[in-house]
Order: sequence, then C-alpha cells, then structure tokens
Amino acid sequence: MSDYRTPLSRVKGLGSAKDGTSHFWHQRLTAIALIPLVLWFGFGLASLPTDYDSLTGYIQQPAIAVALILLIASVFYHAQLGIQIILEDYVSSHAKRTLMIIAVSFTCLICALIGIVAVIKILVGA
Repeated sequence: MSDYRTPLSRVKGLGSAKDGTSHFWHQRLTAIALIPLVLWFGFGLASLPTDYDSLTGYIQQPAIAVALILLIASVFYHAQLGIQIILEDYVSSHAKRTLMIIAVSFTCLICALIGIVAVIKILVGA
C-alpha cells in the first residue's frame, strides 16, 4: 500500500489524529435524530393554544417531556459539535481556538441543563 505522506511527516509521525471520524458520525447521528424531533415539536406547538395552562399541561405528559428532553439534549450537542468544527477550521491561534471551544462547550452544556431542568420542573409540577 502506498504511503502518500511526505518524508518529513513520516519522520515526525504526523497524520490522522483518529478523532475526526467519531466527531463526524456524532454530528450526523444527531442531525438524523433532530429531523423527527423538530418536526414533532413544530407540529405539536402549532396545534396547541398558546396559553400557559395548555402548554404546561402538554409538557406534563411523560412521553412529551421525554421527547422534549431528547430534543434539547440533541440540539445543544449538535450545536456544540458544529461550532467546534467551525472554530477548528477558521481560528488560527491555537490558544484562542482552545479557549473558544471550551467556552462553547460549557455554554451549550449550561443551556441544555437549564432547558432539561425546566422541562423536569414543569413535569413534576414544581
């Protein structure tokens, strides 16, 4: 089998970091999971009255709450993966890129936790 790396990269051991494939598949799988979840969410909201009691009553159904939690987790994980790819591709400074990736990861995690806790609070009626 041919080795297409340059002699310098062969000496330094540079090559695939073996990380991009799992990142790629996680983003594609979350995208596939989001298709039915977003469609369900859009049609579900469009068919409901917009008053507080009907929305909380709708979210208090266990199946609806679970689907909402899956939607929230998938959206923020998918967003984190996508923004990370953009930062890796377009931010040239390694330190700045690393700090931005960490900030985006924590922001997505915090937003997802806030959304999930809100759904759980509505579900238990607190």
